[in-house]
Amino acid sequence: MHYSNDPGGLNGLAYKPGASEVVERLRSLYERCAGDRIFATMGVPSEAIAAFGRRYCGAVCDYPDPAERADFWDKLHGERTAVEDDSMPAAYLSEFDQGLYGGLLGGEVRFMPHPENGWISSMVPPLLEGWSQFDALRFDSLHAWWKRYLNEMAVFAEKSRGKWGISHFILIDGLNFVFELIGATETYLSVDEQPEMVRRAIDFAFDLNVKVQQAFFDSVPVLQGGTFSNFAQWLPGRIVSESLDPFHMTSVEYFEQWGREPAERILGAFDGGVIHIHGNGRHLLEAAATLQDLKAILLLDDQGSPKAFDVVEELNARTGDVPISVFAPFDEFIDRLDRHTLPSGVLYQVKGVPNVAAANQCMEKVRAYRI
Repeated sequence: MHYSNDPGGLNGLAYKPGASEVVERLRSLYERCAGDRIFATMGVPSEAIAAFGRRYCGAVCDYPDPAERADFWDKLHGERTAVEDDSMPAAYLSEFDQGLYGGLLGGEVRFMPHPENGWISSMVPPLLEGWSQFDALRFDSLHAWWKRYLNEMAVFAEKSRGKWGISHFILIDGLNFVFELIGATETYLSVDEQPEMVRRAIDFAFDLNVKVQQAFFDSVPVLQGGTFSNFAQWLPGRIVSESLDPFHMTSVEYFEQWGREPAERILGAFDGGVIHIHGNGRHLLEAAATLQDLKAILLLDDQGSPKAFDVVEELNARTGDVPISVFAPFDEFIDRLDRHTLPSGVLYQVKGVPNVAAANQCMEKVRAYRI
């Protein structure tokens, strides 16, 4: 089951004059034809993010005005027009990144601002007091949160057209969805005590996630038949963003029993997917890298684990030919770039770049780099 609707594809992007060239570079990476090259995005200072931080200094907030959010993304990507890196300008629908799924089923959606990147993310407390309430769950296309979701995508599509794109956002399927229903502790207990209910919830989650993602692909413009991505930048086809977070605290065997099939099922429903893995989930790397239809892996940094950039050779070797993305401090990246010690086939997300001139000078070396 693959989806191919194109709601008005984009020919170019005003905020990325070199979009066509970047698309071809990224296509070579994700089609695994760039084993001798490196790729990089440049994190330069942003007044849009600074202004967001001044406005949102609390721990929680209300659901924001979609027009204001679209204006934020427009300002952010407009600032970056002169940056000649491998990034693609795209808004992330952070307001719906977790809370939408539970909200559609009657959950209380709560919002949290993130001054470091300009996101306003969402979550819900557990929906159910117990499994006896599961059979009452229904998807309703007239629900207020479904209308908000469709409206925000429409507002973003109108504001962005011809200038920037709209990124896919996280799936909440598999055990992640069961977390939203009954909480993490009860989920792990139910896997042992009521596995059939867990399987029913996973099936329900698949159907709900397909509805959510199909609405996304029906609503947002695409570029050259590909999907904008908040970490992979752009990938060919209709690509979804999967999470394996519930298995970071489990064994590989547990992942194989409860995580692989739901992940491969949802990736196979579209044209594939990307995943992220936190520092405490790196024991899953070899297994996760063999997921069918997997396109790329983002390796996150967390307290208690070595920075992914510091061990990028090891991590790159463990994932085989699956492209990975890691965060890299500017000075350390420049040092290794100049010493020609960066492993290839990696998208480096470089942070702390002092200005646009430094970014573009660095990118000249990145594009010329060969192994």
